[in-house]
Amino acid sequence: MYPGHHTETFPNKAAAISARTGEVVTYAELDARSNRLAQLLWSEGLRRGDHIAVFLENHLRYFEVAWAALRSGLYLTTVNRYLTAPEASYLVDDCGAKLLVSSRALHAVAADIPERAPGCARFLVVDGPPEGASSRFEHYEKALDQFSPEPLDEEPLGEFMLYSSGTTGRPKGITRPLPGRPVSGGLTMNAVLKGLFRMDADSVYLSPAPLYHSAPIGFCTAVQSLGGTVLMMERFDAREALQAMEKYAVTHSQWVPTMFTRMLKLPEHERAGFDHSAHCVAIHAAAPCPRKVKEQMFAWWGPILHEYYGGTELNGLTYVGPEDWLAHPGTVGRAVMGTIHICDEGGDELPTGDPGIVYFERDEANFQYHKDPEKTRSAQHPKHPNWTALGDVGYVDGEGFLYLTDRASFMIISGGVNIYPQEIENELIMHPKVEDVAVIGVPHPEFGEAVKAIVQPIAGVVADEELAHELIAYARERLAAYKCPRSVDFEHELPRLPTGKLYKRILKDRYWGDKNSRIV
Repeated sequence: MYPGHHTETFPNKAAAISARTGEVVTYAELDARSNRLAQLLWSEGLRRGDHIAVFLENHLRYFEVAWAALRSGLYLTTVNRYLTAPEASYLVDDCGAKLLVSSRALHAVAADIPERAPGCARFLVVDGPPEGASSRFEHYEKALDQFSPEPLDEEPLGEFMLYSSGTTGRPKGITRPLPGRPVSGGLTMNAVLKGLFRMDADSVYLSPAPLYHSAPIGFCTAVQSLGGTVLMMERFDAREALQAMEKYAVTHSQWVPTMFTRMLKLPEHERAGFDHSAHCVAIHAAAPCPRKVKEQMFAWWGPILHEYYGGTELNGLTYVGPEDWLAHPGTVGRAVMGTIHICDEGGDELPTGDPGIVYFERDEANFQYHKDPEKTRSAQHPKHPNWTALGDVGYVDGEGFLYLTDRASFMIISGGVNIYPQEIENELIMHPKVEDVAVIGVPHPEFGEAVKAIVQPIAGVVADEELAHELIAYARERLAAYKCPRSVDFEHELPRLPTGKLYKRILKDRYWGDKNSRIV
C-alpha cells in the first residue's frame, strides 16, 4: 500500500499533521504532490537507482519528497538540517544527488551547496528562495505546478540512502539494494510496524524527532504506507509533546531516552494533567536508556513501552516488549532479524554472559558503505563476512536477551581495567540537578586514562565545585570506586542532537588535544 492506494479509499484523511500549526496534508494531497515531483524527476532524466537529496527542517513538504523518490525507484538521502555548508555539501556531493530540495529557512547554508556539489543539477526551495538568491535556486511550488498529478507509468519502489551520524568520524553513506518490486506492494518497514507495534490505518503516530534521521523518516513513511496519520513535531519540547498527545489522541509514539528524561523532570502536576488514554504503544530506540529512567516511565505510562535496537545499516534487529523487559530489566531484546554473536577483538565467540563486540549474522551482508570498501570490510567479522558489527559492546544471557554495555570506541581503560561510561552515565542522569551527562576518559600520567564526568545542570542550578563534589559522592554511593569520576566539568549544553545521539568524540578531543573538533 502507498498514498496512491489510500487516496482512493480515504482521500480526505490526514496523512500528516503539523503539531505546532495544525496544518493538515490529506492523502489526496500527498498523492498528487508526490506525483508532480515524481513527474518532474522523470523529466530531468532521473531513473531507477539515481539519487536525490532533501535538506529541510521538519516540514510537511518532507513527506511528498520522500514519496516522490520512493515511487520513482530512486535513492533519497536526508541531510541533517544542523550541518554547516561544507558538511551538508559533502553529503549531497558524496551521494551523487542530481536534485536537492531545501527551504528558505535553511538557505544561508544551502546557498553554498551548488558550488561544492557540482554534480547536483537542480535546487528547489520550499517557500521560495529569498530575495537576492542565486538563479540556481528555483521556487519549489512553481516547479511542481508545471507537472501532472498523475502517477508515472511505472512506479518501482525506491530506497533511503542515509548517512551515519558521524559520532566517531566522518559520516558514512549506507547503501542497500533496491527492493525490486513496485511501490504498490508497500514498504519493507510495514511488517515491523504491524507485527511488533500493532500499527494499522487507525494509528495516530507522534514523531517528535528530526525527520532526517533514519528511524523517524522510516517509521513516518511506513505509517503512511499503512494509511495511518503522522503527527509531526517541528522540534521536541517536553510539555508540547504531552499536549499534542492529548489533543490528537495519539495511539503510537517513538522517543529517544533524553526525551524521557526531560519529560520526567517536568513538575509532577504538569505530567499528571494530560489525558493519554488513547496512547497504547510507546517505542524507544536510538540510544541506550538508563534502566531507572525506563522504570519511571513504566510507573507513569504503564506497560506500553517497546524497545528495539538496530542501526541504519539494518544488519540486524532486536526487540523487547513490556512484559519481557520487566522480566529482564536492562535488555534491548532478542533478535528478530539476524543471529547475534558476541566476539572478542580477535573474532572468537565468547561464553554466554561475557561482554564483547556485538555481531549480527545474516544469510548475506545486505549493506555497504558508499565509496568505502575498507569501511565495509571493517564492519565484517574477520572470518565470516556475513557477520557484521556496528561497534557496540554487549552480552547475551541464557535466554538470548541482549544487553548493551557501551560503544567499543568509548570504553575507558584506566590502570589496565576496562570501564564502560554508559554504566556511570546511567547513575548520574538520575541526580535531580543533572539535565544531561557524558562520561569520558581523559589523559592521566599514571593510569593512562581517568574517568571524567561532563555535566549539563538543570536550569537554575549553580555549576560550581560544591556541585561537583556532590555528584562524585552520589556516584560513589552507587558504583565501585574505580568507576567513579575523579573530576566533573560543566557545560551549558552537551553536543547532543535531537536524535538522541551524543557526539562524545567532540568532548574527548577537547581533552586529548584537538580543541577545534566538531560534528562532521
